Amino acid sequence: MVIMDYKVSIVKCDDYSHSRDCIIEALSMIGGLQSLISPGDRVLLKPNILAACKPEDAVTTHPSIVAAMCELVIEAGGVPFIGDGSGMTHPGATADALRASGMEDVAKEHGAQLINFQTGGYVAVEVPDAIHFPTLFISKAVLDADVVISLPKMKTHELTYYTGAVKNMFGALPLRTRKEMHLLADRKLFGEAVIDLYSVVTPHLAVMDGVVGMEGDGPAHGTPLKTDVIMASFDCVSLDLVASGIMGIDPSIVPTTIAALERGFGNPEPGIAGIDPAQLKRKYRPSSGGILFNLPPFVTRFFGRYFEVRPEIDPSRCVLCGACISNCSVNAIEKVNDHLEINREKCIMCYCCRELCPENAVGIDRSLLAKLVTMSGK
Repeated sequence: MVIMDYKVSIVKCDDYSHSRDCIIEALSMIGGLQSLISPGDRVLLKPNILAACKPEDAVTTHPSIVAAMCELVIEAGGVPFIGDGSGMTHPGATADALRASGMEDVAKEHGAQLINFQTGGYVAVEVPDAIHFPTLFISKAVLDADVVISLPKMKTHELTYYTGAVKNMFGALPLRTRKEMHLLADRKLFGEAVIDLYSVVTPHLAVMDGVVGMEGDGPAHGTPLKTDVIMASFDCVSLDLVASGIMGIDPSIVPTTIAALERGFGNPEPGIAGIDPAQLKRKYRPSSGGILFNLPPFVTRFFGRYFEVRPEIDPSRCVLCGACISNCSVNAIEKVNDHLEINREKCIMCYCCRELCPENAVGIDRSLLAKLVTMSGK
């Protein structure tokens, strides 16, 4: 069901122990889950699982939010499953993040399937009226869902100033595409690229975790900031407009919001239900910008092209079982004479081949720049 409602509900929530009650209140103000979920629907809960961080670090969506949504989806007759793809460029990053963030425990406790987007496969999708990416590889789990619910974390961001419900869908992309979007090296262009994605994977609902947000060098290296709010909307763009305002960030400078409104998504003046956002307004300390956007675009593009962390098959360990071939979404693994090779042009760097190889025959090939960066970070 498509629900065109730009109302945003705002509920005060001063502790995660009250997550369920506050989410119920927020959803009741916009029509509830019954208007969205039909019996038997597969409902994807898409939290922000950026990295392997504990819930108290405020990098990831708090597990209490996801647990409450699992329960409410089941009560509405749906079948919840939880999924995301980490933003970290190394094998096993998503599995580590799902475990550290508490998502693995939530899934077990509520009988929900946990899907690692990195190993779940990707499907090529045509993007009508695309500005930058006419074709995108998107997580199969997202495309297979009957209902997609974005569960973002309220955070600052070095590229987009603010990250929320719209950009949360970035996790549906493989790492190669995310890198290509970052290498546009311009906030406006990056925002347009994110909306290329959003235009083909528009969530049906967003519920934001703003109980404890992140200020400063978000989305991963900032400081937790208690904000005491849970928000909900059937429209992600409208929710982002209101949430960024609560954080003291002018929505008119957020690239993803600008690009979304220009493409006809959202409403520049969404309705409000619940608490007046002015009562919750904070002054989030902005990100310092990050090295990527403190450099001229041509420098970022030049060095970015030479930073690579790619899977590589070790012929001495490979037994030609074919597990990597059958699980590669883009058919990038080819038999050359008596061994297997990964086609660098086709590879989308999802690392599925490495994760699923029974012989541990897929290693990692780092470019010289990647090796230098890795060494400097130790």
